[in-house]
Amino acid sequence: MRILITAPYNELGRKKLEEAFGEVIYKSWKTQGRAYTANELMMLLKESQADALITEHDAVSEEVIQSFPNLNFIGVCRGTPSNVAVKLAEEKGIAVFHTPARNAQAVAELFVANVITFMRNTRSAIKWLEEGKWNQGAHASYLEFKGNELAGKKIGMVGFGAVGQTIARLVGNFSCSISYYDPYYTSPNKNYEKVDLNTVFSEADIVAINLPVTEQTKGLINKNLIALMKPDALLVNYSRAIVVKREDLLDALQNKRIRGAIIDVFDHEPPDEIDNTIIHQPNVLATPHIAGATFEVEDHHVDIMNEKLIKWLESGKVNDSVKH
Repeated sequence: MRILITAPYNELGRKKLEEAFGEVIYKSWKTQGRAYTANELMMLLKESQADALITEHDAVSEEVIQSFPNLNFIGVCRGTPSNVAVKLAEEKGIAVFHTPARNAQAVAELFVANVITFMRNTRSAIKWLEEGKWNQGAHASYLEFKGNELAGKKIGMVGFGAVGQTIARLVGNFSCSISYYDPYYTSPNKNYEKVDLNTVFSEADIVAINLPVTEQTKGLINKNLIALMKPDALLVNYSRAIVVKREDLLDALQNKRIRGAIIDVFDHEPPDEIDNTIIHQPNVLATPHIAGATFEVEDHHVDIMNEKLIKWLESGKVNDSVKH
């Protein structure tokens, strides 16, 4: 089998695929600084005469799949295969695999880092120091920037998949209590309390949004839920922007109905006017969609993908689909 890989894929991972499957043609999208378009991808598939594809951000559209219906599989090195026409691929008998936990550690670490940064007023303190405002007494900063500890806070998870569970493990040493809403999963860990959605929002000190994009989750987090939050609570969204109604969040932030928000994703990237209004609120800590941006994430997706593909090869199953 000949596999075209356009995702970033380390040398060891490519070697293991060669040993298991045959030839590997490596054309990472990173060499050109952007994902391949559907036309570019079709050209690469044609030139390489590939029997399978491993992609990351490239446009694996219906046109691509219609043009190459005999692919054995499509591997998607992402948390969700949102750039692939999955339904058509399944109809054509093409197995589709993805790597849902590849960035869980990276996202969880930034979650902890930025929640602490926000709660300890670190950014304001640094700015105050750099601007030379420490001209009063030795204790001026101590009084000005006194914040809160993460320890002992109640964290409410909306969605308790790989990211939510990794956050829960990381904050274990902070003695945080964990509650979660997830209609599709029940944790075997009795220290984590499964509750309804309203309870998460009404009781948590920190509400962590960890949702995929589905028809059910689009706009799920709205003014009614945000209104349930405690005045000193934080909302953190490191999943997808579309699951939160941004106008409702902005209204709560501007009117200081909640303490603030920590956001890594936006309805428009680059941000539009409304996104920028949210970003520049004084009670917002915003980052430019970097929660999963670590070098290690690429190694994680290689390991996850290789394990799935080799198991699939050994099992003889034709299509394990995205349920992997």
